Amino acid sequence: MTRVMITGANGRVGRLLRPWLGEDTLRCRRGPGEALDWDPLTGPEPLLDFCRLNGAPSCLIQLARGDEVAIGRATVAAARAAGIARVLLASSSAVYGFSRTQPWDEEDATEPPSPYGQAKLAMERACAGPGVTMLRIGNVAGADALLTNPRRPLLLDRFPDGAGPVRNYIGPRTLAQVLRALAEAPSLPPVLNIATPRPVDMAALARAADLPMERQPAPASALPRLTLATARLETLFRFDDTDSDPATMVAQWRHSMRPA
Repeated sequence: MTRVMITGANGRVGRLLRPWLGEDTLRCRRGPGEALDWDPLTGPEPLLDFCRLNGAPSCLIQLARGDEVAIGRATVAAARAAGIARVLLASSSAVYGFSRTQPWDEEDATEPPSPYGQAKLAMERACAGPGVTMLRIGNVAGADALLTNPRRPLLLDRFPDGAGPVRNYIGPRTLAQVLRALAEAPSLPPVLNIATPRPVDMAALARAADLPMERQPAPASALPRLTLATARLETLFRFDDTDSDPATMVAQWRHSMRPA
């Protein structure tokens, strides 16, 4: 079976993935207590030493956040030095432009309005190359502010047409399954949207979590829709019908949050 190494295991997404990762998935973070104590920005030596002793994993997945370009470059350089053939870098749907009716496709032009999206796009451009795939991840249930916001009642935007914000989400278990499938795929494209196929009204996700809600007029900067085309991903991973359901995503998030 393919051995996978994940950096950023102690970040928001990394913590949510932990219950769903197989025993052959090696977790890295900045600090002790994981399979490898390694910060890519400090240099490749810990990774090289680990691979000399244990063999190189076939895939390195970078979830660590910070200086996006610096971490991405350091991760790719270390993987190449260690003989790791495949690198998956966590980008974001934020690299796309403003709200529009149709989903964003991987081939669409990128014009990110936010500094976060601009940083992720700069990382993509700096780190593109053979064996590297950029994962333009949508909203991960439990990793964004919707389910974890301490405000009660939760305050959600209402746009002039009466609708609320719509996004493509993915639950932690489903994301872990997708990452495993990509690690094992015979070949990958340079860019992939990562989300379940059906967009989710954020209010529906809040209701599935039994969160009380109120509405506010959406500010001018708010995006009514940011949805992703997943046809390319669906050639590599077969989604269950329930993977796009808010109740399924909430159940996965709650399982991830249980004490170990």
